[in-house]
Amino acid sequence: MTQTVVRLRPGDLVEVKAPEEILQTLDADGTLGQLPFMPEMVEFCGKRFQVSKRVLKTCYYTERNAAGFLKFKTDDVVLLDSLRCSGAEHDGCQKACMIFWREAWLRRVQDGAVQTKLDSTATERLRARLKTSTGPKTYFCQASELLKPTKPMSQRERFEGCLNEVLVGNCSILEMALRIRRWLFWRGRRKFLGDYPHGTNKSTPVESLNLRSGEVIEVKPMESINSTLDEAGYNRGLFFFPDMESLCGKQERVDRRIEKIIVDGTGEMRQLHNTVYLENSYCGCAYVLGGCPRREFSYWREIWLRRRPAGSR
Repeated sequence: MTQTVVRLRPGDLVEVKAPEEILQTLDADGTLGQLPFMPEMVEFCGKRFQVSKRVLKTCYYTERNAAGFLKFKTDDVVLLDSLRCSGAEHDGCQKACMIFWREAWLRRVQDGAVQTKLDSTATERLRARLKTSTGPKTYFCQASELLKPTKPMSQRERFEGCLNEVLVGNCSILEMALRIRRWLFWRGRRKFLGDYPHGTNKSTPVESLNLRSGEVIEVKPMESINSTLDEAGYNRGLFFFPDMESLCGKQERVDRRIEKIIVDGTGEMRQLHNTVYLENSYCGCAYVLGGCPRREFSYWREIWLRRRPAGSR
């Protein structure tokens, strides 16, 4: 079915269409243009949100967390407010991905407009169309299928994307200038001084603090963290991103433990140990030309953190 393209911009108020309307856009796999409409998205049908970004590019993570950069094959994908996948229908995946929305799943509305009433029967029909796995150990979601509705970006496209980010309203000229400056800094530093951070370990150490949600911790100094890394900057396969250094020596609150995530592009559920999210700690993608809207959480090994001494403030 041909869909009417609605060019949405950041700040636009939209309503997620009703289940019967969403159903008309989906193929037998519950996707539109190979991008799945996930069961976790059904709860948002009929509700209203603001568009936060147009998705002109996105990062993804391969084996050993190496980042790649993609663009959707069709320019009709946006993010809404801070809507993330709960993972509830995917065996409790804790990756908390930002949800991608096709414009065909949304309608622009005005404040005060009558809200759409939902048909519970249509909601169940929609849920029945949506799948969550392709095999006993392979999950089906926007992360697992990310390589299908997208294509790799050339260097030229990434430079052009910087201008387009400004033109579509994702950021101001000043914000983009700061992003490019930051990218140039890290690119230059890597060229002249090598990978950062990095250690000397062949086999990296492990430490368990059994941290819980709400605990206040202190991020260790960079020298201590370097001592836990291998020559490429990894601790047991998890990379310490350069922008994470900005929290070294600071006190932060644990958001939650992270124990299992679905891997981009494969659908594999990967188990993690001794790893947590910290509140408001996101991948800054400082090394990504023009930035990335996906805003993944940073993953913190407990060996990079320490509990505050009793009685400290």
